[in-house]
Amino acid sequence: MKRTATFLLLILFTCACAVGPNYRRPKVDVPGVYRGAPPLDPAQPQPTSSQQSPQSPEQSLGDQKWWEVFQDPQLQELIRTALKNNYDVQIAAARILEAQAQLGITHADQLPTISAGASAVNERVPKQKPVGQEYETSANSVGASMIWELDFWGKYRRATEAARANLLATEWARRAVISTLVSNVAASYFELRALDLQLEISRRTLATRQESLQLTRTLSDGGAGTMLDVRQAEQLVAMAAEDIPDFERRIQQQENFLSTLLGSNPGPVARGMSLTNQPHLPQVPAGIPSRLLERRPDIRAAEAQLMAANAQIGVAKAAYFPQITLTATAGFQSSALTELFTGPAGMWNFGGSLAQPIFAGGKIKSGVRLTEARKDELVLTYQQTIQQAFRGVSDALIGYQKNREYRQYQEQLVVSAKDAARLSEVRYRGGATNYLEVLTNETNSFNAELGLAQAQLNELVSLVEIYRNLGGGWDS
Repeated sequence: MKRTATFLLLILFTCACAVGPNYRRPKVDVPGVYRGAPPLDPAQPQPTSSQQSPQSPEQSLGDQKWWEVFQDPQLQELIRTALKNNYDVQIAAARILEAQAQLGITHADQLPTISAGASAVNERVPKQKPVGQEYETSANSVGASMIWELDFWGKYRRATEAARANLLATEWARRAVISTLVSNVAASYFELRALDLQLEISRRTLATRQESLQLTRTLSDGGAGTMLDVRQAEQLVAMAAEDIPDFERRIQQQENFLSTLLGSNPGPVARGMSLTNQPHLPQVPAGIPSRLLERRPDIRAAEAQLMAANAQIGVAKAAYFPQITLTATAGFQSSALTELFTGPAGMWNFGGSLAQPIFAGGKIKSGVRLTEARKDELVLTYQQTIQQAFRGVSDALIGYQKNREYRQYQEQLVVSAKDAARLSEVRYRGGATNYLEVLTNETNSFNAELGLAQAQLNELVSLVEIYRNLGGGWDS
């Protein structure tokens, strides 16, 4: 009968329901297409690289591996180093271990606690009144005990569900860190190469202007020019020279920042392809917006946190119901150690208890309200994260297209400005104009070249932003 009762209790425990709501994904407003996404023309497929097939509505840049998007070998090596040594990635990995341990602790509450022990006590009582004689006693025992709080209402199962969801959220948070790191390394590398290009432009312009200054001084000494021409030529030299220390400073500081992302102390950073040779497509496939909910790690992390909060409601509601606890003890007890495991030394007991909360001053009700409010907050956080994700993708797509157009116009400006500077120099040497015209056009040409380098950088950074906002970079 006892075995049958125990078996029935186990069946009842297994079939018991878990209080609290089951998780359902909240409704979100998902657009049909991204604003700023390029239109698809099946008759004219987009240009492809060696790693990419023609674009289709389902394809997304975020689905590509980061080494397929960033094809500079040196940049790829920097990203690999960062993924291995970056402290944020290591911290995120340590948090996963913490969440795994917490899941193990929480899951253990569903199981019985079994302990074993042994004791041996010898006691001598001296002669005292009114007994009148001394005596000795001996008690030896060995046994095991069990305590099991039945999870009839699903309190511990819901807690385990919440811990498992928190572990999932921590894993997605680690992937978000990786995605951000890949994008930060790529963007920082492109910024470094842009500074290198601007420094190169400044040094090349300085050398040209120093030669022009020497020629202007020669003309002035020969009576074909004036001291004003010399002073204006000196201004051109100074304007080119003053930018060089600033670019050198910014380059070293950018190297320090990039070194930190790589998990190393500040130092020089190796270069690969130049800024102008970095491969990228004229139009970037964005894919279907609904897939972003499964792709973006921050969205998945927000949903996992919502799942955990939903499970915590069941934990709080379980406090309304009685707690059922089973206890059992079995072992041997004898006054003689040699007779501990023989004869009538065996002993055991089995029992159960039930505790029903009656009055808690509204504590349980407030606890349920707290978990429900927490869930409502995380529903809004989840919906807000999705909305911000759609905005981020749209902003990046628009930025990439407009930065590309701006860079094309800037290229035309550089061609015109360089030609104007050349013509001004020819006119000055032919005596058809003064050096002020040369000064103006040389300045415009120099600024146009620096502006083109910045435009090329903005285009590449926009590509990085598209990749990050589409949830790319975390899977390998």
